[in-house]
Amino acid sequence: MKTILCYGDSNTWGYIPGSAARYGRHQRWTGVLQQILGGDFVVIEEGLNSRTTVLDDPTKPFKNGKDYLIPCLDSHAPLDLVILMLGTNDLKHRFGLAAFDIGANVATLLGLVKQSACAYSGGAPGGPSAGAASGREVDSRGIDELS
Repeated sequence: MKTILCYGDSNTWGYIPGSAARYGRHQRWTGVLQQILGGDFVVIEEGLNSRTTVLDDPTKPFKNGKDYLIPCLDSHAPLDLVILMLGTNDLKHRFGLAAFDIGANVATLLGLVKQSACAYSGGAPGGPSAGAASGREVDSRGIDELS
């Protein structure tokens, strides 16, 4: 069984725009991913509305993604793969960031994941070069089998 942690913001949480409601478990992208992958995978959903990459929001405390990332990785270990879906809230006007800066913030989080010891091997989940960026084959469903 493979374990995938999806760490993100309201898009991962399943926020329905214009409401305080949440999409049903099987409608959220994490639930769709779970259905596609099947029973050989466990998809852990760690979404939080207004979560930023590394920023403290003066209007919404406790939303800094960096602050909770390592405890989150540790609490769900061991993991085979971590999917980060963050950066949208960094676009808020109050932060005044350019796309390059937001990318650097995401890179900071990726660095923390790479330095973590939350994989079955005791290293980083996915190994030194996980996913499509590593050049591994993706199956007909568009899914890397995490071999």
